[in-house]
Amino acid sequence: MSPQRFCTAALSILLSISLGQGICLSQTLKSSAAQSALRVQVLDPRRAAVVGAQITVQMAQGAIRAAETDHQGEALFASLIVGKAKIRVEAKGFQTREIDDLALRAGSNSLEVVLEIANLKDEVQVSEDKRDSRVDPRGTAFTTILTEEQISELPDDPEEFAATLRQMAGPGAVFRVNGFTGGRFPPKSQIREIRFRLNPYAAENHDAGFVSVDIYTKPGMDEWHGSLNFGYRSDALNARNFFAPVRGPEAYRRAGFTLDGPLWRNHTSLFLYGEGSLAFDSKTIVAALPGGPFNQLITHPTHKLDLSARLEQTLTRSHTLRLEYQRNAYRQDNLGVGNFDLPDRAYMLENAEHLFRVSDTGLLTHRFVNEFRFQTRWQETVSQPVSQAPALLVLNAFNSGGAQVQSASRLREIEIADNLDYAIESHSLRAGIDLQLGRYSSEDLRDATGTFVFSSLATFASGQPTTFNQRVGDPHVDFNQYQFGWFIQDDIRVAKGLSLSLGLRHEFQENLGDKNNFAPRLGIAWSPFRDGLTTIRAGAGIFYDWFTADTFEQTLRVDGVKQRDLVVRAPGFPDPFSSGSAITLPPSRIQSDPALRMPYIEGASIGLEREIKQRFHVRAAYFYQRGVHLLRGHNINAPLPGLGRPDPTSGNIDQIESSANSTLHLFNVNVSNFTKRFTWLVNYTLSQTLNEADGPLSLPANNFDFSGERGPAPSDARHRLFVMTNTTLIKGVKLGAICHFNSATPYNITTGLDNNLDSVSNDRPPGVTRNSARGSSEFDLSARLSWGFGFGQQKKGHTQISKRVTRVGDSDSFAGPPAEAMDKRWRVQLYLQVYNLLNHANLTNYTGVLTSPFFGQPTAALPGRRMETGMRFSF
Repeated sequence: MSPQRFCTAALSILLSISLGQGICLSQTLKSSAAQSALRVQVLDPRRAAVVGAQITVQMAQGAIRAAETDHQGEALFASLIVGKAKIRVEAKGFQTREIDDLALRAGSNSLEVVLEIANLKDEVQVSEDKRDSRVDPRGTAFTTILTEEQISELPDDPEEFAATLRQMAGPGAVFRVNGFTGGRFPPKSQIREIRFRLNPYAAENHDAGFVSVDIYTKPGMDEWHGSLNFGYRSDALNARNFFAPVRGPEAYRRAGFTLDGPLWRNHTSLFLYGEGSLAFDSKTIVAALPGGPFNQLITHPTHKLDLSARLEQTLTRSHTLRLEYQRNAYRQDNLGVGNFDLPDRAYMLENAEHLFRVSDTGLLTHRFVNEFRFQTRWQETVSQPVSQAPALLVLNAFNSGGAQVQSASRLREIEIADNLDYAIESHSLRAGIDLQLGRYSSEDLRDATGTFVFSSLATFASGQPTTFNQRVGDPHVDFNQYQFGWFIQDDIRVAKGLSLSLGLRHEFQENLGDKNNFAPRLGIAWSPFRDGLTTIRAGAGIFYDWFTADTFEQTLRVDGVKQRDLVVRAPGFPDPFSSGSAITLPPSRIQSDPALRMPYIEGASIGLEREIKQRFHVRAAYFYQRGVHLLRGHNINAPLPGLGRPDPTSGNIDQIESSANSTLHLFNVNVSNFTKRFTWLVNYTLSQTLNEADGPLSLPANNFDFSGERGPAPSDARHRLFVMTNTTLIKGVKLGAICHFNSATPYNITTGLDNNLDSVSNDRPPGVTRNSARGSSEFDLSARLSWGFGFGQQKKGHTQISKRVTRVGDSDSFAGPPAEAMDKRWRVQLYLQVYNLLNHANLTNYTGVLTSPFFGQPTAALPGRRMETGMRFSF
C-alpha cells in the first residue's frame, strides 16, 4: 500500500473509532452537563481593540467566571455550562455594558461588544452578523486557532513540538512568541493559544512568509500552579535505521518543570520554566574506501538545558508590563560525522544563548493603543575539532582527516520596536518602527591546516588531488551592523463586509549603499453574502530582505589581506608543493559588488474561505512570488578559455552580487473541523519554486554563462500534505495522529572534476542544468496515546471548578485530563508517543557526483520508528 493511501486509510479508521465512541458515550454525555466555550472581543466605537477590559460571566447556576482582555481586545472562557448567562463588560473611560440572558450553545460561541465612550450610548453586536469581523485584517479572519486542549495533543518533546508547528504552517512561516521572534518556544502548559494568520501583506511584516504564527502565553493566575514532566526513549523500543548494520545505541531522557502564580494577587505574576535533556542519537556512515565499502554507526551525544523566567506586572487596568529572561544552552559531540564523513572528522560545538525581553501593551487614551517591545540577545559559540590533520575529500566516496572547523564567536543584538494604533471613523491606522543593532566578534580558523580534494577513488589511490585549499592570516574579526524599518498602514472599512488595507514600509541598513527600499502593500477583504460565512481576500506587496551579518563577515574576513585563501591546482600529496606540475594561485578573496542592492520579493495572492455549519472551515489560496536582486556568488576572476585570468595578480575573486532571480507558484488548501470529541486538520500545498542560486556564496558552474543555473530550489517539494487529528476514546483517554508527506526534493548533478580550471569542482555535464535530479518522497505517520486523571481535593475555597474565578486562558482541560479532573488538586497525564509509526524508510543524501560509486543512490535515511513514553504531573 502506498504511503498516501495508508494515510487516508488511517484517518478513516480514526474517524470510525471516533464515531463509534461517540455512539457508545452518548448516554454518558446525556447525563453530564454540556459544555461550551465563549470568545469575547471588546472594541471601541472606531473598532480598535480595548485592552484590559474586565469581563464577568455569570451562569444560570450562579457560577462566576472573570477575565481581562488581551492586547487584541479578546478574552477566552472555556468549559462554560450550556444555557443562559449574564455578561458584564467594564473598561476605564467607557460605559459599562451588561448583557442579560445570553444563550450559550454547546461548542464555540463568540460575542463582539462595542463600548461607547463614557456618557455616550453603548452598543452590543452578537456574532450572528459576521461580515465585518470576517474582513477585519486585525481580527480572526483567515486565522486558524489552536486552543490549549488541541495544543496538548502535540508532541511533548520540544524539538518535535517545534517541528510539528513548522509542518502545520508550511514553508516560509514566521513565528512570534508574544510578538517576539527568535528564542525557543514556551512549554505547552504555558501556551494559551496558537494562531496561524494568513495576512502576509500587513505593512508591519518584514518577512514575505505566507503564514505568520503567533504564540500567546497565559497571563497571571490567581493561584499557584506547577507541573513536572518526564520523557524517556530507548533503543530497545526503536527500529533500526535503514542504512545501519545494527540497531544503534540510542537514548533520550528529558525532564522539566513549570511554576507560575501571583507574587501580588491581581498585580504581579511570576512564571518559571526549566527543561534539560540528554540524548544519544546514532548516525550512519555509508562510504566507499579504497579497500571496499564502509558502513558504521556513530553516536551523537547532545546535552541541553533551557531556563526561562517571566514577570508580569499590572501597571494600570489597561497596561501590563512583561519582563522575560531565557537561557538556552547545548553541547553536541561527534558533529561532522556521518554519511561520507569518517569518525576522525568529528568536532564539538557548544552554544549558550541569552535573551532578555521587555514589552508593554495598553491604552494611551481611549483612541490610542501602543505596543512597545525591547529585546537583547547575546550568544557565545565555540567549536573544536577532534583532529588537526589536513582534510581529505574524495567526492561522494569518503571524507577523512580533520574537520577544519575551529572557531569562537560572540554576538550582541538589540531590537527596539514600537507600534501605535489609532482609530477614526472608518479608518484604523497603525504606524511603527523597528531598529536592530548588532555587535559581532569572532575568531575563525576554518580550513587552517588545509583540504585536499580528489575527484574519485582512482585519483586518491594514485595520489593525484584536484586542488589543495588553505585559509591563512589573522582569524579575528570585529564589526557592527544596524538595520532600521518603519511603516504606516490604514485599514479602511469601505462598506459593510468590505475592507481595504493600504500600507507602506521602508527599510535600510548599514554596510549597504542602497537606501531607497520602499515597499508598498495592498490588501482587500470582501464578505459578499449576508451570512458572513464566505470571505474573499486578495493582496500584493514588496518585501525586502537583509544583507545578513554572517555574509558581511566573510567579506571582512577573507579580503585578501586579513585572511586569504591559498589555492594549489594539481598539488602533490601529502605535500601539496611537492608536485612539479603544481600551480599555486595568487591569494583569493571574497568581496561585495560595489553596486550591491538589497534583495526583495514581489508577491501577490488571492484566497477564499468558507465556514460550513459552524464546524467545518475550508480555505484555499494561490500565491505568486518573484525574487529580484537575490544574492549569488560569482568568481569574477575565473580563467577565460585560452586567455587565463582577467587579473593574473589575484586568484579567485568570489564577488557577492545581487543578480539572481526566483519565481514561486503556490496553491494551498486547508480544511479543519474542531469539536470537543473529535478534531482534525488537513493542509495541502502544491508549489513550484525556481531560483538561480542557493545562497550569497554559492558559485555557478560556469562563471561566464548563468543560463544553466536556473532550476528548482533545493527545498522544492511539489506536494506537501499535513494531517492532524485527535479523538477521545473513553473517559480520560485520547488518541492523536499526525501524518505528513512531502514529494521528492531536487539535487545537483556534477562531473566531480574541475573542467573549467577555476579550482572549484562544481562543473556539470554539458546540457545539464542545476538541481535537475530528484530523490525520494518523505512520509511519516506519528501517533500519541494519552490518559489523564486527577486525585485529591482542591484547597479550601476551590473545591468546585464552577466557583473559581479564572483569568484568560485558564482552561479546564489540562494537557489531556477530562474537565472533572481539574476539580482535583493533583493531576497526572501518562502518554505514549510513536514517531514514524510504520517505520517507513525516508531516504536522503542522494549522490549527484558522476565519479562517485554511489551516483544516483541515497546513502542516508531519516530515523526509523521511535517510541517515547512520559508523564506530566501538575498541581
